[in-house]
Amino acid sequence: MEHKEGTFAGHDGLELFYQCWLPEEEPRATVVIAHGLGEHGGRYPHLVSPLVPQGFAIYALDHRGHGRSAGPRGFIKSWADFREDLRLFVQLVQNEMEGRPLFLYGHSMGGGISAAYALQYPQGLDGVILSAPAVGKLDVPPLLALISRLLSGIAPGLSISTGLEAAAISRDPAVVDAYLHDPLVHDKGTPRLAVELSKSGLRSMEDAARFQPPLLLLHGDADRLVNVQASRDFYAAVPHDQKTLIIYEGGYHEPHNDIEHERVVQDIAAWLEKQLAS
Repeated sequence: MEHKEGTFAGHDGLELFYQCWLPEEEPRATVVIAHGLGEHGGRYPHLVSPLVPQGFAIYALDHRGHGRSAGPRGFIKSWADFREDLRLFVQLVQNEMEGRPLFLYGHSMGGGISAAYALQYPQGLDGVILSAPAVGKLDVPPLLALISRLLSGIAPGLSISTGLEAAAISRDPAVVDAYLHDPLVHDKGTPRLAVELSKSGLRSMEDAARFQPPLLLLHGDADRLVNVQASRDFYAAVPHDQKTLIIYEGGYHEPHNDIEHERVVQDIAAWLEKQLAS
């Protein structure tokens, strides 16, 4: 397995970090990872380790304001910042992996970004995997939502702690401990990000009937961070039959990092193989 790192210019010129893992043989297909809020693209070894030897090239960016990418932590001017950065990253990957099938894997906030991207730019996507995606109405306390809307206009970049419950990401204590001690993980958010994240989730749910690419949707039913019912609703609204929903009983927020991650990756690999064979 070969590991490479690099940077590319975001839609407004901001320097963004990415990395990729390549199989020893010629790749059969590519998977692009869009990570969640506060984390980074290097937290997906349970996907990389089994999938790359099966012939998948895996590319992961760090969103602006995250990981090793530039930008204020947890801040965007608009949701289009994330979506258009991802568009340019997908183009970079397509240029490097020309002619190979391309799949998009988005987790949590990255799932929201990926859903918005797939709705806007379905061309060139051979399939989309959404893991506990931030779609629909997010579980934000009404008072906090009101304060975020007010501050988004007068102090959009005010840095505050997201208060994310680290213990809710996985039932594996080692995963939680690694998350808490990862210097590239942060707990910063801003009023503008909160507002844009909420608006995008609602918009994606409203537009789900236009979702075109084949879809695999994964969610743990004990997820305390993103409501599993929103995934069920989004799945039901997607109009075509090239879709699969897998709900993991007792599963926490990060299926790929939970105690059943081997089963989850087997499900992902089987779905990818099915798409490649169709």
